[in-house]
Amino acid sequence: MSKGSKLAIGAVIGAVSGIVAGILTAPKSGKETREDIKRKAEELKDQALSTADDVRSSAEVKARELEAKAKEIRDAAEKKARELQAEVKKSTKR
Repeated sequence: MSKGSKLAIGAVIGAVSGIVAGILTAPKSGKETREDIKRKAEELKDQALSTADDVRSSAEVKARELEAKAKEIRDAAEKKARELQAEVKKSTKR
């Protein structure tokens, strides 16, 4: 897990803790408190979904980068193998 995603998860957990503490200690009626909890839960759900999308996008970018690098390494290895085969053929013909 990257530092960015750990930071995002930590931020969400901190926000949830703060919101819960604030709501539960506020001098409101039960109905108002339930409405606040519902509203904050929706906000946090939206934030969590946004964070998940960001993490997913980042992972997809990294996967594409790794795939490109692996292809580059494979191509270089195949080229070197062909060069070595050509050298072996030259040396056996002498």
